[in-house]
Amino acid sequence: MGKILVTGAAGFIGSAVVTRLLDRGDEVVGLDNHNDYYDPAIKEARLEKLASRDSYTHVRADLADQLAVDNVFECHKPWGVVNLAAQAGVRYSMENPRAYIDSNLVGFGNILESCRSYEVKHLVYASSSSVYGANESMPFSIHDNVDHPLSLYAATKKSNELMAHAYSNLYGIPTTGLRFFTVYGPWGRPDMALFKFTKAILDGDKIQVFNYGKHRRDFTYIDDIVEGIIRVLDVPAPPNVDWSGANPDSGSSFAPWRVYNIGNNNPVELLTFIKAIEKAVGKSAVMELLPLQPGDVPDTYADVDSLVDEFNYKPETSIEDGIGKFVSWYLDYFGHQKND
Repeated sequence: MGKILVTGAAGFIGSAVVTRLLDRGDEVVGLDNHNDYYDPAIKEARLEKLASRDSYTHVRADLADQLAVDNVFECHKPWGVVNLAAQAGVRYSMENPRAYIDSNLVGFGNILESCRSYEVKHLVYASSSSVYGANESMPFSIHDNVDHPLSLYAATKKSNELMAHAYSNLYGIPTTGLRFFTVYGPWGRPDMALFKFTKAILDGDKIQVFNYGKHRRDFTYIDDIVEGIIRVLDVPAPPNVDWSGANPDSGSSFAPWRVYNIGNNNPVELLTFIKAIEKAVGKSAVMELLPLQPGDVPDTYADVDSLVDEFNYKPETSIEDGIGKFVSWYLDYFGHQKND
């Protein structure tokens, strides 16, 4: 079918998606700007695993650079695009909003324009559970209204869904947004809780536990996320022939546009999550209990009915198994010794 372009290819999710695509025989072009939002060394280590693969080509470029993005599409003419490049992090969006505007809005606009110009058959892009914002109806459904984001990061992800809809409507480009729910696992991001907590517990340092550990997250293991991405990528978003402007559905459209939740459908309290880390590393955590931070939501909980109905797929990796696999990777990668 031709090449697949994966942006954010040196990132946590991106590198895992590239690996899965290469394993099944696809030709893949990866694009990443290798920024220093977190330690670039782990990005280089992820890339090192991919660089030796014959069917992989890597491009160091920034999505906000329109000419560079156009050059990638002109040279490789991908049939499908998985856009995972973005400035991540809720709290960082309060400190450095410009990074989110440049990457998540300008960069995504460049991807859409190139998809239009080069007649891409399907664009799959990362959205986020953060789009649900102030919504307190559980579980979060793709049919819910998501017009009240609590952070700029969340607002940019909602904006991506709207921008994609406009291009699907105007130019007939099939686009699918995937709302990820707290992804974790081996090769994960050092700025995320699992990575930071594991390091601190092993080193005997105190961990900051916000909302007094009471908030719940629908933690989703990386392999489950990747499986969902691949299944969705292979089926370009169709129009919903039953869609009605008189009673509009937020999860589909008359245009070839869809959004789906990919979550474990099983929210876990943060203190339970920490206990699973303690068990995996064989050491107790020293906790500093703190109130909920601005921009955070108390709970996330994914309704994945649409994913099950349309793709016969539901993430199933348990927290205990997923954290165990992460800790094993962490100990191997950093050379720590488990305290038996």
